Amino acid sequence: MTVHDAPPVVPVSAEMRYAKVRAATDHTTVGLVTTTGDGRVTIACACGMELTNGPTWTLDEHIRLHRAEARFLALAAVAPPGIPRLVTWDVAPQDAAR
Repeated sequence: MTVHDAPPVVPVSAEMRYAKVRAATDHTTVGLVTTTGDGRVTIACACGMELTNGPTWTLDEHIRLHRAEARFLALAAVAPPGIPRLVTWDVAPQDAAR
């Protein structure tokens, strides 16, 4: 077999690419930042969750964490079996994302 006969190597599967894009589009902020009666700031996510600042974190930090968690859960749900993981699951990743 020559190099030209070998099948092309795809660095990331289409399923994983789609999961990453879906997580990004499902978790975008919507609307305007509002200030609550107690002085916190909040904005809605397209998934329905309200993102807000807290006593030790900013709204931006909450948005970044929320998106990172969504991306992780989406990728973990479609990752090929057998890949060594840092995080182990008591439940299947797709069930944890619900």
